[in-house]
Amino acid sequence: MKTIKILDTTLRDGEQSPGCYMTVEEKIAIAKKLDEMRVDVIEAGFAISNQKDKKAIEEISKICEYSIVTSLARCKKEDIKEAYDAIKLAKKKRIHIFLATSEIHMKYKLKKSREEIKQMVKEGISYAKSLCDDIEFSLEDATRTEKDFACEIINIAINSGVTTINIPDTVGCMLPNEYKDFVNYLKNNSNLDQVNISIHCHNDLGMATANAITALECGIDQIECTINGIGERAGNTALEEIIAIIKTKEQELNVRTNIDSTKIKEISSMVVEFTHSKVQHNKAVVGKNAFLHEAGIHQQGVLAKRDTYEILNPKDYGINSNNIMIGIHSGKSAIINKMEELHYNSKQYDIEKIIHEIKEFIEIHKRIMDKDFKKIIEMNIKA
Repeated sequence: MKTIKILDTTLRDGEQSPGCYMTVEEKIAIAKKLDEMRVDVIEAGFAISNQKDKKAIEEISKICEYSIVTSLARCKKEDIKEAYDAIKLAKKKRIHIFLATSEIHMKYKLKKSREEIKQMVKEGISYAKSLCDDIEFSLEDATRTEKDFACEIINIAINSGVTTINIPDTVGCMLPNEYKDFVNYLKNNSNLDQVNISIHCHNDLGMATANAITALECGIDQIECTINGIGERAGNTALEEIIAIIKTKEQELNVRTNIDSTKIKEISSMVVEFTHSKVQHNKAVVGKNAFLHEAGIHQQGVLAKRDTYEILNPKDYGINSNNIMIGIHSGKSAIINKMEELHYNSKQYDIEKIIHEIKEFIEIHKRIMDKDFKKIIEMNIKA
């Protein structure tokens, strides 16, 4: 069974999400937790972008025991040198170089010809290789790059010494079958089989996780993602979703990861706290409602056997809270279970009246707290 590497870019691409600024100390705290989780690669920042980022990368490089530490760099000598200087103390280090290869980016952003781009790739990677053995190269806007030109760039990068090629869907424009076909075309028409293949998906069409999982069928080696799926615009592939899918569908996908999933909820909460970002309540795995049940039929099933309505075990993701929520749709089983949880003997109380009063309370107040629940129970002792 193949082990898929996980590159977490919460500290780089994630922080580029509007308003998601993190201090050096906060970045270090998250990096420590990522290292404990056994994330294979931590993209700790973009060293040349500012001194704060470089400082964070330097400090993270000193503390990581398991993870490779990488800094992003444009395909420019000064960027590459700053990136290396920031990671040089890491036990395991990587320089991650990117350069746009789509016509729209080359023409309007870089104002470079194809020949100039090819020369930049060759020179940039060759220089990086003189500093560091482990080099990743990303074809920015790969999925809008003309396929044969992408193959040319890939071969130049490989011949220059790159160890990982990343094929990002930078603007999130792909559907899963399109992305799969694109990656397979590059594999079949270049020397990609000589290096590790990475993918990096954006969520503009809500397809980031689907695209990443579909790309597993192409034999990729690494998935790039962020905690809670934060990142530019609509965000990135969410680490917690990738881990949950691979963990649940390990046999079908024939892949595994090294990630300790029990730390996911803790690090998700850290990212929310540090970035002041919110996670939607129905977000897979880490959302507030991901393991909550309010409907009576569901509650009855889960109380009898959790697997009736939960394909994920919340404890596997560091979630230990009660999964039953008393609401307008709750039935007798859930009410009795809640009473027992609060140390009341249900046989001593008028259950039907309690259910009626609880639902009346919820209709007015939307939610019921334990103190209100207790008050209603204690007003309905059997005569």
